[in-house]
Amino acid sequence: MALAVDLGGLRMKNPVTVASGTFAAGREFHDFVDVASLGAVTTKGVSLNGWEGNASPRIAETPCGMLNSIGLQNPGVRHLLEHDIPWLESIGATTMVNVSGHSFQEYVEVIEALEQSQAVHAYEVNISCPNVDAGGMAMGCRTDSVERVVSMCREATARPLIVKLTPNVTDIAEIARAAESAGADGISLINTLLGMAIDPERRRPQLARVVGGLSGPAVKPIALRMVWEVARAVQVPVLGMGGIASGADAVEFMLAGATAVAVGTANFVDPQATVKVIDGIADYCERHGVSDVNELIGALEC
Repeated sequence: MALAVDLGGLRMKNPVTVASGTFAAGREFHDFVDVASLGAVTTKGVSLNGWEGNASPRIAETPCGMLNSIGLQNPGVRHLLEHDIPWLESIGATTMVNVSGHSFQEYVEVIEALEQSQAVHAYEVNISCPNVDAGGMAMGCRTDSVERVVSMCREATARPLIVKLTPNVTDIAEIARAAESAGADGISLINTLLGMAIDPERRRPQLARVVGGLSGPAVKPIALRMVWEVARAVQVPVLGMGGIASGADAVEFMLAGATAVAVGTANFVDPQATVKVIDGIADYCERHGVSDVNELIGALEC
């Protein structure tokens, strides 16, 4: 059966990638799965210079999920270009780099640096970062800042530009339309939901920064709803994620309108989760007489 999909110009051999920050650049997982067999590898978020990240503790397990407050720790774009991108190219992986920044200009400078490599096939622009140009508010919370950062990134590259949205907004469809109008080739969602956990014995928060991002199966119903809303609001393809741990989960997202899906928290539980999801999608298609996985996109019957 045909499993290939086109995510805004990014040709993927199957509709499965990974959620940024849950797979690094794939090296650690290559002992367990053929990383090149994924539709794409989405790298951990990269900034112009290295970020130390947040203070510890910054991970807390929750019922049906986890909270993280890593703070986009990374060694910077030069390290990615010199170490991780060549490795991904050597194994034949399709690579999408998650781009982060604390200012509008930093996003542009990261993309300009990555343009030097032909082994970078697409960008996932994470607009959930705190924006120093707007008093620390996440760029993805307002349509004007979304339009500005996406348009600046669009001018910096002709490669596929997938914009990753924060779910911590009032109207996700409005934000998605703003990204599309500014030149996004696709929409990626959802990023984590704000949450917190408390240790009642110590009467203290479990995370050093008190709040963190909630991911895992607990967020799946919210993620599905937002993917469905966005897929109906824009013409560009959607990359769906949030609690995907099986082929059936992935199919749900595709029926809701996603062209491709990303496996995130499940990677921490099972390092083979990605290939199991791919196999699960293929099994579903075989059982339901689907010859091309693209037939599933938006096929929800309401």
